[in-house]
Amino acid sequence: MSIKVYGLADIKKEIQFQDKTVLMELVLRLARYKKENKELLAYLLFEADNDRGFIDSVIAENGFMFSQLPSNNYQMAKSMRKILRLLNKYIKFMGSKEAEIEFLLSFCRNYIQYADKRGSYKPMRLILTRQLEKIKKTIEKLHEDLQFDYTQDYNAMLDDAQAQLKWFYKDDYLL
Repeated sequence: MSIKVYGLADIKKEIQFQDKTVLMELVLRLARYKKENKELLAYLLFEADNDRGFIDSVIAENGFMFSQLPSNNYQMAKSMRKILRLLNKYIKFMGSKEAEIEFLLSFCRNYIQYADKRGSYKPMRLILTRQLEKIKKTIEKLHEDLQFDYTQDYNAMLDDAQAQLKWFYKDDYLL
């Protein structure tokens, strides 16, 4: 015996026939059971109308979290992954490629500023290189005008990375 799983199209059709109060109860019930559902609902209700302000506050929080990084390489890598999980959740909430690029660029800039510059701990290096590849792929999906703007920011960040990190070669990541 198995429970039938309904698709998104079926759910959308059924929602159209529901009363406003029933829908409100369903949404509140969804928010009660998962923390991420509650956070998404709060974003949609309170933050979605001010994207720039939300992006700025997330970038500021990102910078604060980087300033609190531990000095041990293992713990630092663990903390950076935690920051990335948080950023990826906000990226998913916003659903915007531009916001994704801004969040990841700020992550990489903070990495360059706060990470151990003399260390060669491979997991730490991989964190940066994976984010650079992600930014590169996302920029390529944008409209040409936006591509140009973000490519300039991206390449400037690569110049800064090469100047500060001994193991980094920007030619591997240029757009």
